[in-house]
Formats: sequence, C-alpha cells, structure tokens
Amino acid sequence: MLKLIDYNMGNLGSVANALERLGVACQPIEHGEDLRDAEVCILPGVGSFGDGMKNLAERGFSEAIPRFLAGGGWLFGVCLGMQMLLDSSEEAPGVKGLGIIPGTVVKFDPALGKVPQIGWNRAEFTPDCPLAKGLQEKSFFYFVHSYYVPAGKPETVAVSSYFGTPFSAAVGKGRCFATQFHPEKSQLCGLTLLRNFLTVSGVL
Repeated sequence: MLKLIDYNMGNLGSVANALERLGVACQPIEHGEDLRDAEVCILPGVGSFGDGMKNLAERGFSEAIPRFLAGGGWLFGVCLGMQMLLDSSEEAPGVKGLGIIPGTVVKFDPALGKVPQIGWNRAEFTPDCPLAKGLQEKSFFYFVHSYYVPAGKPETVAVSSYFGTPFSAAVGKGRCFATQFHPEKSQLCGLTLLRNFLTVSGVL
C-alpha cells in the first residue's frame, strides 16, 4: 500500500482525497521505521523548512527517507516536501536538508513580484519527463510559496516555471520526484501528474 508520511506538517487530507479520486488507498505513517516495508511513499509539506526538518528528525524520517530511496523505494514530495529534499534553505540557516537533491532553497526577491506567490502558474516539462504524459506542453498548476529552488541544474530539474525569475517547479532524481506546486489542488492537471507518478512507480 502507498504510504503517506505524517510528520505533523503536511496537508494529508487533501493528498489522500486526490489519491482516492484516482482509486488509490494510502496509509499514513508517523515513524521512520514504518518505511521499512514500503515501496512507494508521498512526502507532503506545508510550513517552514526548519520546523519540517525538526519534525522529520524527531520521528526518525530524516534517516529513514534516504535509506528508503537507497533501497529502491519510490518517493513523491510536495511543496515543503520538495524543498526538504535539498541540502539547505535560506529560510533556516544552518539546518541541513535531506541532501537527496543537490542545491539550496532561496527566497523570492519581493522586487520581482508579490511574495508569497499564490495562485496558478504555467509549468514547462523537460522533454523526457515521465510525469508529462497526457499533459499539454505548458500546463497550469497551483503554487503557494515564498522560497524556491533555482533553475539551472538540468540533471535534476523535471519541470520549470517563472515568477520574476526562472525556478524549478519540480525535480527528479532516480526514483525520487517532487513538485513545488500542489498537484492535489491543481485539478485535472494535478491528478494527471499524480496518476503518471503512480503508474511509473507501479502503484497503478
């Protein structure tokens, strides 16, 4: 069964409802040990980088997630769940991320647009992105964020977007994918993207 990581900061209800619409059951888990028998999991996230990493560590996920991926598991991160996959964030200086995706999360310059970015924005998939099946070249997704992953790392960027500056709307590395936008709030495009991940990972 698909595991939904609960570290007391993710919008589990919205994600679970989106999965239900796709005909997929999920099991919330609250401790890193619960990943040992998992094959596919989702790491949602709403809130600050520092609090998120603190909660992951307290529940044993900060060590369990890299071990899970190294063992061949599939992971899908959402919003803060994407940012925590990186090495660090300007939001919490000195706090280490999971280090799955190289790079640092940075804050939007208010001179470039109203921060946080809230609302619909175009996202452009890389040509070989496995999550793009059935989606138009530049589809709209729903964003809520003040911090972002800079563009410029083609080996990990799966989807790009623009808000005063180019940024990574989604990243991917091996069996790990993550989106800055909220697919569970992005209507048909979001459900299509989630279905693509569930298909690639063998859930569907």
